[in-house]
Amino acid sequence: MSPVCSPAAHSFRIRHRHASPTTAGLFPENPDGSSMKLVSIRLVNDTLNADRKAVGDSSILDQATTDGPPVSGTQRGTQSRDIGSVRNAAAVSLERAPARLVGIARLAASSPPAETLRKSAEKPEYFVLPVKSILNRCDSQRVPFEWTINPYRGCEFACKYCYARYTHEYMELDGSEFEKKIYVKKDAAPLLAYDISRKYSYASERSGGERPDHIAIGTATDPYQPAEREHGVTRACLEELAKREGLSISVITKSNQIVRDIDLFKKIAERSELSLNITITTLRPKLARLLEPRAPRPDLRIAAVRQLREAGLAVGVSAAPLIPGITDREGDLEAVAEAAKEAGALWFWSGVLFLMPSSAKQFLPFVREKFPRLAKQYEEWYRKNGYAPEEYRRKAAERVARIRQKYGFNPRPQHEAQRTAQRVQLKLGWDDEAVTEQLDGRHACATG
Repeated sequence: MSPVCSPAAHSFRIRHRHASPTTAGLFPENPDGSSMKLVSIRLVNDTLNADRKAVGDSSILDQATTDGPPVSGTQRGTQSRDIGSVRNAAAVSLERAPARLVGIARLAASSPPAETLRKSAEKPEYFVLPVKSILNRCDSQRVPFEWTINPYRGCEFACKYCYARYTHEYMELDGSEFEKKIYVKKDAAPLLAYDISRKYSYASERSGGERPDHIAIGTATDPYQPAEREHGVTRACLEELAKREGLSISVITKSNQIVRDIDLFKKIAERSELSLNITITTLRPKLARLLEPRAPRPDLRIAAVRQLREAGLAVGVSAAPLIPGITDREGDLEAVAEAAKEAGALWFWSGVLFLMPSSAKQFLPFVREKFPRLAKQYEEWYRKNGYAPEEYRRKAAERVARIRQKYGFNPRPQHEAQRTAQRVQLKLGWDDEAVTEQLDGRHACATG
């Protein structure tokens, strides 16, 4: 039984137990000892907006929670570990009085198990999450989309660096449970139909009424993770979007399963603006398996890019995040770009690793274990701040710019659309280089 159109959730309570001075001259060697050029690109994940309102009532449900990292109270590039809307301590156990749980946390605690045919002992737990909204507002003016759709909460791909782990904290779960407890959003298609008729604008304010609102699918969970094969929430959403005309939509994923929906993408592209993004952080399969344990191999993702292009669809490649000392070796980023170009990708972008507290708690111990030579520098860079040093990011931006020029990549569709829209709306003489520095690589995020 699919949770897309399932009966109302039972009223019984399910208790879920959870597991318990810097310059660009750092990282002088790769883990294998070879020399490397330390360049990377500006953070991709720091601009996905979050709803900062506290969830104080279960009637608010999903629409008052976040599908992207929260806007920091500090200046860009200096996010503190000690402030902000994300809890820095481990999530509070759900073994407590139900009355103390509110909003999405209360819903998650009472979500019934979702049926699954998977028998593997390594499979995550699936739950059916009743939500009130599928289309979630993104208010930040720094990103090229107004709305996000995340068909699931949690992601089985278990990427070690995933920024979105903090979203489980809104459900009073620890970030380590992000790949272990997957919440399948219920009744996606009818909710989306209602949301579009009630919320969506075909003349967005930021474009001065010249363009439709943009919907980004997969900003805080991968829409084509294994759960999609059984529950089909992503396809249900696409089927609803295919009925509409004049929308603006993008999808980002690490999975070659995206090719399953080529038929729907073609229908959507005939009537609306559509762009697809495949994330490939490295072409080295062993490294990819280490960093992204359950995501499809890089060669399968490259093959998906080729298949989507052969179907006439607009697709590009994200190499985000670029992980200092691990995936930024001289020639590695260029190899991803070259493979993407050969597969027909139209654009290419990347972003430097960004570590929110819940992500750092998982990633830094991983670095100490697997890349001990890098541990000290990671502690210095990320102990008090979620961002790599500014000089590192600046040189990274220059590197990616050279790669784009070398392979003739086009600008990303929504990046270019937002830059144009901002000029129309604000009537300001933007400096092209400054705008690129601000916006480059900031679409959907780290899709881990």
